[in-house]
Amino acid sequence: MTGEDLSILVIDIHPSRAAVVEAGLAAAGHSRVVTLNATTNLAARIEALAPDVIVIDLENPDRDTLEQMFQVTRAVQRPIAMFVDHSDTDSIRAAMEAGVSAYVVDGLRKERVQAVLETAVSRFRTFDRLRKERDEAVTALADRKVIDRAKGILMKSKGWAEDEAYTALRKNAMKHNRKLVDVAQSVITAFEMDL
Repeated sequence: MTGEDLSILVIDIHPSRAAVVEAGLAAAGHSRVVTLNATTNLAARIEALAPDVIVIDLENPDRDTLEQMFQVTRAVQRPIAMFVDHSDTDSIRAAMEAGVSAYVVDGLRKERVQAVLETAVSRFRTFDRLRKERDEAVTALADRKVIDRAKGILMKSKGWAEDEAYTALRKNAMKHNRKLVDVAQSVITAFEMDL
């Protein structure tokens, strides 16, 4: 992350506390920093600003404030570092489940901001990569099931062996410049219409 020109959004209703975060970011060489001192219309404002990273600083968050922040963090696919002065196990768990990448209790100091920011970005990237891999695996499994079902239909209706059914699907996909799973779905749809 060192050397990256990140746009950073700082959310803090207390200007003096926000100044600590801003100073830590400036000391680390970050110049693209925007600070919001109010939490009204937060999701829309975040969407409009489209920051690379979000730093949330909450002095003494109550349950309603935390819940509002967690709703925002669930909707925003960005690294999020959250500083709070007081917390409990439930709040920490809720923050992690909501997508907060770094949750720091009683640790707001200028010299810590960069390290926390790097941790948030690193964790976010790791979890984002894992989420994408999981989604790709789920899609591949679903595609495989469709293809297997189409092969079964062709094997039964045409009396073909499995490799013949697969070859026919693959040739049709190549001939029409379509994905194999789309051709397989067409076979299944045609079969279901004939029922």
